[in-house]
Amino acid sequence: MSTARPVLGVTMGDPAGVGPEIIARAACERAVLERARPVVIGSADAMREAATLIAAPLAIHAVHRVDECRWGDGVLEVLDLANVDMASLPRGAVSAPAGRAAYEYIETAVRLARERAIDGIVTAPINKEALAAAGKSHTGHTEILADLSGTRDFAMLLMGRELKVIHVTTHVSLRRVPDLVTRDRVLRTIRLARQTLIGLDRPRGRIAVAGLNPHAGEDGLFGDEEQHQIIPAIEAARAEGMDVTGPLPADTLFSRARGGEFDIVVAMYHDQGHIPVKTLGFEYDEASRRWTGLSGVNVTVGLPFLRVSVDHGTAFDRAWKGIANHESMVEAIEVAAAMLASR
Repeated sequence: MSTARPVLGVTMGDPAGVGPEIIARAACERAVLERARPVVIGSADAMREAATLIAAPLAIHAVHRVDECRWGDGVLEVLDLANVDMASLPRGAVSAPAGRAAYEYIETAVRLARERAIDGIVTAPINKEALAAAGKSHTGHTEILADLSGTRDFAMLLMGRELKVIHVTTHVSLRRVPDLVTRDRVLRTIRLARQTLIGLDRPRGRIAVAGLNPHAGEDGLFGDEEQHQIIPAIEAARAEGMDVTGPLPADTLFSRARGGEFDIVVAMYHDQGHIPVKTLGFEYDEASRRWTGLSGVNVTVGLPFLRVSVDHGTAFDRAWKGIANHESMVEAIEVAAAMLASR
C-alpha cells in the first residue's frame, strides 16, 4: 500500500478506558488527517458515544472491510467488530468483556497488517487485569503482538522528544531481571537499537548501554552482571561495527543522552527506562488534578510490521469523563506516519 498518507489501523484499546475518547479527539486534529488515513479497529457504538461525549464534529462511518473506508472530512472510519455491549459495560473499571474486546482488536489489527490491508498499527491502551479476567495470560501489548506474529527477537522502545530508550526486559518482576540480563539478550537488544536508528535514518547512531547495578556494578563490588553478561555483549556488538558505549551508571546516563551525547539508550529493565522518559514527557497539574502533558510513544521493535502506541495506560479514573489528554495519541499517529515514510 502507498505510504504517502498511510492507512493506520488504530486499535481502540480497552473500551472502558480512555482509548475511545483520545482517538476521537485525535481524529479532530488537522495534523493527524494530513499525515495519515486512520481506521479505528473497535466498536462503532463506543466511538459514537466518545464523539458525543466531547462534542466532536465527527460522523462515525462503520465498515466491515478496510477497502470500504472513505476518509472524508469530518468522517471517522471504524472497522466495527461489534463485540462489546456499551449499554451494560462498566466504565472506568476492570471487566472481562472489555479485556476480551480489546484483545480481539489487537488480533484483528495483526491480521490486517500481515495481509497488508493496513500499513501500520497504532494502539490505544489496554488493561492487564481486564485481559487476565478474559482469560488472556499476556503481560502487555508487546508480548501479545510478538506472540500473534510469531516474533522471537523484539523489544520495547520508548521515544520522547528528548530520549529514545530500548529495553532488555519489560513486564517481569524485579526479582527476575538479573537472571534475564544475559549476554545474548543484551546483544539482541543492542542490535534492535541499531535497527531502530537505521529506521530513523541514523545508521551511524551512538548507542549507550546502562548498567544493571548501582554505579554499573563498580567493578563487581555491587554485582557482577556487568562483568559477566553486559560487557561481553557490548564487545560483541562493537565487533559487528556498532558504536556502543557502556555499561554506564544509569543515574547519569540519561542526562548525558538527553544532552546529545548518545542517540539511544539500552535500559536493563522496565522502570530504569520508563522513569526518565515519562519524567520528561508527562506533566501533572495538582490544581486542576489533570495531566496537562503526555508526550512520548511506545514502539515495538522487531515485528514484521510497524506498531506505535501511546505511552500511558487506560486511566480508569479519568475515563468517560470528557477530560482525557490525547497528546500521546496524536504523537503516536505522527510518529507512525514519519517512520513509514522513512522506510
